[in-house]
Amino acid sequence: MAGTSGGRPSIYPTLLYADAKAAIRQLTEAFGFTELSVYEGEDGSVLHAELAQGNGAVMVGTKGRGGQFDAAMKDAGITGVYVVVDDVDGHHRRAVDHGVEVLMPPTDQDYGSRDYMARDVEGNVWSFGTYAPEIPG
Repeated sequence: MAGTSGGRPSIYPTLLYADAKAAIRQLTEAFGFTELSVYEGEDGSVLHAELAQGNGAVMVGTKGRGGQFDAAMKDAGITGVYVVVDDVDGHHRRAVDHGVEVLMPPTDQDYGSRDYMARDVEGNVWSFGTYAPEIPG
C-alpha cells in the first residue's frame, strides 16, 4: 500500500452537498474544521474544497455539477464520519452553541472512548471522540 509523505493524510472522506457553502460554514464554525482551499465554479458552486481537522481532512463539493464522481454519488445516502478530538466536551459545547443537531451527547464508551454524535446541515452523521487506534506501520 502506498504511503504519504509530509504528514499528508492518506484517506479523505469526500462529501457532496446541495449547498456546499452552508456545509463548509457549519464544518468550520461549529465543528472547528480549518478551510484549506475552496474552488468555485462561475455559477458559485463549490467545485472542490478541502477542510482539515487535526491531521486529517475531508473534501467537499456541490451536488449536481456533473462529472463521473457526481454521477457515481447521485443516489448515495448520508455518510458517517468519525473525527478524533482531544476535548470532546468543549467540541460538543461549540457545536451546540452553533445550533447543531446533537444525536448523542458526550458519552463514555465501554471501549475507552468518549464521544458524541451530531448531524450536519444535510443529514450526514459526524461522530467526534477520543478513539484513535494505532495503525501499524
